[in-house]
Amino acid sequence: MDTNRKLVVFIASTLDGYIATKEDSLEWLFNVEGEGDNGYSEFYETVDTVVMGKRTYDWLIDQKLEEFPYKNKECYVFTRTSHEDTEDVKFVNEDIRQFVEKLQKKEGKSIWIVGGGELLFYFIKEKLVDEFIITLAPTILGEGIPLFKNGDYQLDLNFTGMRSFNQFVELRYEVKDK
Repeated sequence: MDTNRKLVVFIASTLDGYIATKEDSLEWLFNVEGEGDNGYSEFYETVDTVVMGKRTYDWLIDQKLEEFPYKNKECYVFTRTSHEDTEDVKFVNEDIRQFVEKLQKKEGKSIWIVGGGELLFYFIKEKLVDEFIITLAPTILGEGIPLFKNGDYQLDLNFTGMRSFNQFVELRYEVKDK
């Protein structure tokens, strides 16, 4: 374990850059033939902390899963309102940059920015993301929730690799000169 913890985006997207339909559906993702778990388990072992926005958290809860999917990870949910922490998550209502700097000073593995274009927008704008792992599905939605929101920002990336899982293609990029 080291204290130079990376912030990583690991996410699936359609070929035209959407992470969900306008109705928050991911059905398109399950209609694509992958291979095994498409690298998820391998990636999951590299992180010990998960951060997400409240909208992503609410979507997860609405799925009525048998068990919280990040049970064995430290999980933080960014929200603009105050909430009572649960057994599985701590709710955060503080400056993203300061919070991330505190997290990165603690020993541990990588930190996963889960889902949602809204929170990701702030991480990108603040130049906090270290690596993008984007799995492209051979699907075109035409509209939906975009992976990257429009905004006044630019990140230059280095391509570090790719691999395929049947119909999925995983692309890896590191952020240049953070």
